Amino acid sequence: MQNLSKSLVRRTINRVQDGVLQTPQEDLLAKEEPLEIRLIYGPPSARKSMALSVTMRTPGQDFDLVRGFLWTEGIIHKREDLLTLRYGGVSLAEESQENVVLAELATSAHFEPQQVERHFYTSSSCGVCGKASLDLVRLQSRFSILPERPIISTEVLQKLPDLLQREQRLFAQTGGIHAAALFSPQGKLIGYREDVGRHNAMDKIVGMAWQSDWLPLRDHICLWSGRASFELCQKAFMAGIGVVAAIGAPSSLAVEFAEEYGMTLVGFLRTGGMNVYTGVERFQKIEPMT
Repeated sequence: MQNLSKSLVRRTINRVQDGVLQTPQEDLLAKEEPLEIRLIYGPPSARKSMALSVTMRTPGQDFDLVRGFLWTEGIIHKREDLLTLRYGGVSLAEESQENVVLAELATSAHFEPQQVERHFYTSSSCGVCGKASLDLVRLQSRFSILPERPIISTEVLQKLPDLLQREQRLFAQTGGIHAAALFSPQGKLIGYREDVGRHNAMDKIVGMAWQSDWLPLRDHICLWSGRASFELCQKAFMAGIGVVAAIGAPSSLAVEFAEEYGMTLVGFLRTGGMNVYTGVERFQKIEPMT
């Protein structure tokens, strides 16, 4: 369970109602702070450290975020590749010490720093824009996407947004947070994560699955509370997820990626309807209009 005190900020605001300035009142905001991921790697006789990435995130479940980031970026390939995670901002002010995570790779882990051409700053709204070259983001997953799994139904999918919203504690208090969630094909909520950055929420849910030894997630549905981007589809692909759905719209590149790699991509998901952009064959029979 996430400690919400780490993820929220109280702020006095002035609300205007019907053109009248109201008495100042307290409001809750989703906290946004930088997280630097530092990597320790190399053979026993020549261990090295490098700053891998800085992302603006909502504090809380940071280790899930780092695990998911390392996996979806193709830096770790098996559980044995990652030795430890720990906070490392000892030289920072006390309130900022948990804004640096040290990820130590096993000496046997294969990591080539020159292969990671990524700027050290990514915004909370977009992670892929931090990549130096679009060619580098088409990462190869260890898991194939199976065309026959899972079989899904429109009835189940249409219930998922409401099921997720009931659980979104940060969204309920701030209205300014994204979520990524895992569901079974029968509509059972397996887990969810929230963050100001949609790609961070996805990394957190993949990191949670990695820690629980659930990968690959071939029999799961992934739901995003906002739009479907290329990077979210790529991260789902790296986790073996074949069915992704978004409450908002997909981008053109997200649709192209899903089609190329055999994923089912649903957008504008809500009670009463949805748009199926790719992978309609995974659905139980959909009755045509007569």
